[in-house]
Amino acid sequence: MGDLVPSEAATLLRQARRVVIFTGAGISAESGVPTFRDALTGLWERFDAAALATPEAFQDDPALVWGWYEWRRGLAQRVRPNAGHEAVAAIEARVPGSVVVTQNVDDLHERAGSPAPLHLHGSLFTPRCSACAHPAPLPDGPADEPADGRRATPPGCARCSAPVRPGVVWFGEALPEAVFESAVEAASSCDLLLTVGTSGLVYPAAEIPQVAARFGAAVIQVNPQETPLDPVADVNLRGPAARVLPALVEAAWH
Repeated sequence: MGDLVPSEAATLLRQARRVVIFTGAGISAESGVPTFRDALTGLWERFDAAALATPEAFQDDPALVWGWYEWRRGLAQRVRPNAGHEAVAAIEARVPGSVVVTQNVDDLHERAGSPAPLHLHGSLFTPRCSACAHPAPLPDGPADEPADGRRATPPGCARCSAPVRPGVVWFGEALPEAVFESAVEAASSCDLLLTVGTSGLVYPAAEIPQVAARFGAAVIQVNPQETPLDPVADVNLRGPAARVLPALVEAAWH
């Protein structure tokens, strides 16, 4: 464990008074959630992810896009949070005022015990009306591959009858303003930011660790590979989140 987590990292976490944990696709991939482009398998392999994840794609073929996102939601439902997600929740419980900021659209942080993660890219579990943005209930029953192949007709909005859309941020759409503002505020007022399983390439989300660093917070990165965030981090912990984060929690407090 000492080799996995240097004492500097354990000390930074133990002494922190407000922690932001910023997570990306890597932590969910360790649970078996395919990354965005890896999800194009089976019936979906001939499609381009970027072409399915736009407002224009939904307008052109709402049943195709809804079917793909319901299939992705089904994948997320079938996996379990891993030890990395559980370690994130343990840090929140140990350091009051901590904030989880995630780029992931699954609900694994919530299922691991994180009370209110900020979803920068929305969520597969918060559908809303494509016209009036009124929140919509999740469809009944488990999400899965549509029985008739890829397409599944989206439900109609209870308020205006327009098609319900997935509650995710598509290419060409802005991040949810209030969520992004809350994330920036958290990053600018924390004393430690943990960046976990994210490439640091997707903007504007990738600005969050840089905001923390500019405001004087220490930054610890957990990632198996080098990323553009390496120079921003005070400590780089190489390895999967499900191994490194529990070891970091153990080293900090036990």
